[in-house]
Order: sequence, then structure tokens, then C-alpha cells
Amino acid sequence: MQCAAGILILGLIFVLAWENCQLFVGIMQGNYAFWETMKWEMNEKRGDNDKREFIRWMEFTPTKEAMQTAYDWDVETVSDPIHIDWITLLAYGAVKGGGKFDKKVIRAMNEYAEAVRSGEKDMEALEEMKYYSYYHEILSAVLDGMVGNYRIEVSDDEGNVTWQDCYGLKAFSPIAKGVYYNDYDDFGTGRSYGYKRRHLGHDMMGQIGTPIIAVESGYVEALGWNQYGGWRIGIRSLDKKRYYYYAHLRQNYPYAEGLEEGSYVTAGDVIGYMGHTGYSATENVNNIDVTHLHFGMEIIFDESQKDSDNEIWIDCYELTKFLYQNQSAVEKIGDTREWKRVYDMEDSPIVSP
Repeated sequence: MQCAAGILILGLIFVLAWENCQLFVGIMQGNYAFWETMKWEMNEKRGDNDKREFIRWMEFTPTKEAMQTAYDWDVETVSDPIHIDWITLLAYGAVKGGGKFDKKVIRAMNEYAEAVRSGEKDMEALEEMKYYSYYHEILSAVLDGMVGNYRIEVSDDEGNVTWQDCYGLKAFSPIAKGVYYNDYDDFGTGRSYGYKRRHLGHDMMGQIGTPIIAVESGYVEALGWNQYGGWRIGIRSLDKKRYYYYAHLRQNYPYAEGLEEGSYVTAGDVIGYMGHTGYSATENVNNIDVTHLHFGMEIIFDESQKDSDNEIWIDCYELTKFLYQNQSAVEKIGDTREWKRVYDMEDSPIVSP
């Protein structure tokens, strides 16, 4: 009896040691998605279900090329008997690459999509792949609502404007069409104003007054002064999963006319204007050296994460590169400082926030 108990204890020690060894290897390799999914699996084995209520940390790793590949398949097959959903295809790629998207992974995505289209593969079988559900959930949290059906005004060669039903990318670049800006991947770099911290957004440098665009349809949750972000806007997506943060807006005239907390905005609307306000407890001060838009996206799996010490902000650099293909055309309103979109759009139905 004592021998059997000893063997059981040794077995448990071996299992725990092996799991922790896997975690250590994942961390050393920088594969944080692997680390997170291993934690999920370990919690399930140990019965710690209270720790699996929602995802508490994630990385968004798809490259612009990976997103474009998945998106092209989605649009190309939308009318086919088998529609290849872009988030599903990206989740497959994430599984194949352990959360990383290199050329080999993109090639595997194309091969898999070809096999699905020919009937050799079944997309429903992906549910059985290890970690697929995890990757699908985190990718959906970021990308849901960016592709789908919408109506938009279009102009023909003679200037006649009509409404057209469309399917495709209905999220926009945060910078208006025809306006120059420059950027680089600056997520995670150090910041020292107030206290030492990581930069949890993406800076897009341009000119004062550049029209800033609503990336996705939603409701304005925050509007006003913040000593770090200056004049800023916070917009929540209709499904509540994404909180878009636009900061350092123009001094004296930061927002589109009529915008206020609770306002509904449609993707592609002008919501404000680029500036360099912030880094001051006093309102309307330009203490930022370089004119730019700070664009951030917070992912919210549970409402308790919002405005907490456990917020999840993602690196938006590759996403903004992908969204560049869909910039909102704008025009100036007379002699005012206001700009508006040229072509109206109808997105999701307006629902109560």
C-alpha cells in the first residue's frame, strides 16, 4: 500500500515537473501564446476552473501579409458553397506557427484553403486541433466586425453617387485618405512622463489638423482631457470586445462637431483632428514634441478588465498596415476647420450601448 502511494506521488511530481518544464521552454523561446495555452491546459487538469473564466492576457501576432492572405480567401469564397472565413484561416495559421506568422505559415494557409475549396479538407475539423479554439477566440476578439456586409455610397465616372451593397473590409485606417503620415512599430517602448511605463499604442506622425477616422462603428465612451493622452476619444465596438483609443488631438479644436459621450459613430467617420496635446495636468496644453496620433486598441474579454490593472492592449502596427488599403475619403466643409467623409456608409444596426 505504501509502495503504491509512493509511486503515485512520484508520478504526480513527474507530471508537474514536465508541465513546468514545458512552460519554461515556451517562455525562453518567447512563445507567450504557447505559455498562456499551457496555463489553460494545466488549470483544467488541476480543476482550477475559476482561473479559466476569461482570457487575461494575449498577443496579437498576425502580420499584414497573413491578414491579407486570409482576407483575400474570405472575399474570394464568400459566394462559394464553402466560405473560407478569414479569422478561421488565421487561427489555423496560428496553430501551425505556434502564434507566429512567417512565410512558411502563410504558405500552409494557402495550401489549406486550396484543399478546403477542392473538398479535400473540412474546416470543421479545425475544432479538433490543439489550441485552435484559443487562437480563434483571441483573433476574433481583435478582428470581429472588420469584415462583413455593408452599404456604401459609390461614384461613377460621371460623378453620379449611388448606394451599393458590398461585402469585404468595412473597418478603416485611422488616418484619412490622401494625407501623409509615417510610423514604425513602437509598441512596448519606454515612456517616462509621470512614471516609467511601456508604450501601449501605435504612434502615427503627421500634420496638425489631419482628420482622424473611426476605425470601426461603435459608441463614444470617453471624450475629454487626460494628462497623458491630452484631448482624447475612446470608442467601444458594438460587440463590446474592442476599445479604440485616439489621443493627442488638436489644441483648441480636437473633435468633430457634435461629437460627445454616447454618440454613435460609423466606421469611416471623421471623429477628430491630429495634434500634440498632453503630458500636462492642465487642459489644452501642447507638451508633446512631435505631432502624431496615438492609436491604441484594448481587448476586453470580461468587463472587469476595463479600467483595471489587467488591461490588454495589443500591438496595432501590422493591423494599421493592413487597414491602409481602406482609407476614408474626406472633404473640407467650407471655410471652417471641419472635415467630413465624402461617401456615407451603413454598417451594423444602431443598438443601445
